Amino acid sequence: MLWSYKTPGIPDQLFERLPGIPLSKKEIRILLIASLRMKSDSVLWDIGAGTGTIPVETGLLCPDAQIVAIERDDEVATLIRHNCDRFGVENVVVIEGSAPDCLETLKPQPDRICLEGGKPIKEILKKAWEFLQPEGRIVATASNLESLYTISEGLSELQARNIEVVQSAVNRLETRGMNQTFAALNPIFILSGEKL
Repeated sequence: MLWSYKTPGIPDQLFERLPGIPLSKKEIRILLIASLRMKSDSVLWDIGAGTGTIPVETGLLCPDAQIVAIERDDEVATLIRHNCDRFGVENVVVIEGSAPDCLETLKPQPDRICLEGGKPIKEILKKAWEFLQPEGRIVATASNLESLYTISEGLSELQARNIEVVQSAVNRLETRGMNQTFAALNPIFILSGEKL
């Protein structure tokens, strides 16, 4: 078994990758998972699942949860399935489709949504919100000022409650030549809110 621990934080290098497909870094995943506040039987939709790191980690943490990974590219969807297989995660269903259009047909409706990408982001956020169960949580990431503003504005327009915004500032120790130095990861904003 690649990851036999009961905590999140799988090292990035254990995931299979494709060139150009983003991977949520370990430290960011830990913050994302904490923000999701998963229940043992949650239904999670991960929209823009990319490499599949969030479905894998939440699938391992909550084996009774139902996790739907949504990805528009078939090659990337296959990568998510492969990463789930590598880690023995069996409670993830991968949907090949483009949000927001594909959301109409998904069942069951989620009590947790992770929005890691997609355009137009505000339209996807608002459509996903329609399916979010009462008392559900939505968590979205933004890597630039425009996305931060758009998601923040969208959560406000939806009248999300208990909105939180966290910006990561992570540095990793790296060896460069004869020295060890700290290298910064790109900062990511994590926004979350609840539906009453």
